[in-house]
Amino acid sequence: MTALLLLVPLSLIMGAAGVGAFLWSLQTRQYEDLDGAAARILLDDEDESRIRD
Repeated sequence: MTALLLLVPLSLIMGAAGVGAFLWSLQTRQYEDLDGAAARILLDDEDESRIRD
């Protein structure tokens, strides 16, 4: 029973932190351009290839 006194508030705090992180990601528009990020990985960027050489 004493474990529940610790685990229930801890789970509520962690759940609130998860919801807060999700709302923050929505507010900062993290999910706006999902297709652009997928296409960018396929493009060869010439400027970066010069830096690596």
